[in-house]
Amino acid sequence: MPELPEVEVVRAGLERHVVGARIARVDVLHPRPVRRDPGGPEGFAAALAGRRIDGARRRGKYLWLPLDNGDALLGHLGMSGQMLVQPQEAPPERHLRVRLVLEGAAEGRNIHFVDQRMFGGLSVSAGGAELPPEIVHIARDPLDPAFDDDLFVARVRKRSSGVKRLLLDQGLISGVGNIYADEALWRARLHGERPGERLTGPQVRALLDHAREVMDEALGQGGTSFDALYVNVNGESGYFDRSLHAYGRQDEPCDRCGTPIRRVAFMNRSSYFCPRCQPVPRRRRVMPLAVIAPD
Repeated sequence: MPELPEVEVVRAGLERHVVGARIARVDVLHPRPVRRDPGGPEGFAAALAGRRIDGARRRGKYLWLPLDNGDALLGHLGMSGQMLVQPQEAPPERHLRVRLVLEGAAEGRNIHFVDQRMFGGLSVSAGGAELPPEIVHIARDPLDPAFDDDLFVARVRKRSSGVKRLLLDQGLISGVGNIYADEALWRARLHGERPGERLTGPQVRALLDHAREVMDEALGQGGTSFDALYVNVNGESGYFDRSLHAYGRQDEPCDRCGTPIRRVAFMNRSSYFCPRCQPVPRRRRVMPLAVIAPD
């Protein structure tokens, strides 16, 4: 699933190419991607027709296009969604689901929402130009200038869950997914099962700094692409996968100590870590209850 850097790359591309354009027509070619819109395919298309795109914003893994009437086009890429900015004469992609025909876009471009697996989706958010109410529960991400480092540290240190689960909790910190969680943990020399309550304040701050560093670096390289499903608005893949130290590197030597990277199952996915640099946390010993003999 695309994570913060990949979604930010798409957002920046939309901002560059379509802000200021007007939506002339919407073609919903498959109903599933607009399943969350209360108006259905017809209502979705009608609500967008004639509206001007006034911006391109993001919160975590969600992005939205504020419209001139105060509403917003809200989108999530899911596992394989692509927001492509295509020339108007471009032939339809094999998995094209929604086409937004634009007037006044740079170089006469349209927006194509392409989604092979159709876990992503689009919807019109009423009054959502500033922040769609559908995503108010999503926390700010670590690249957001308004992200509260002190609050994050305090909340992590009160939790008994493993720190990787906390990094993936979008109500605590948004935009961090499996790839960048593993990379930040490798850089911080922390095992993902280390409970938050057993971390010091400096350890949590260092982990947060590493998460920012790895996502900033990924942004500079266009994100991470392991297959053709993630691309930017121009259909180009990112290449940060060449810079990964842990994720996807099972049995390869750790770049820091040479120990083979290990892969374990985690929440129906996988975790990758160095068993030497990121030792498995010791289980806490549970003291047996004292047995009081009867009088």
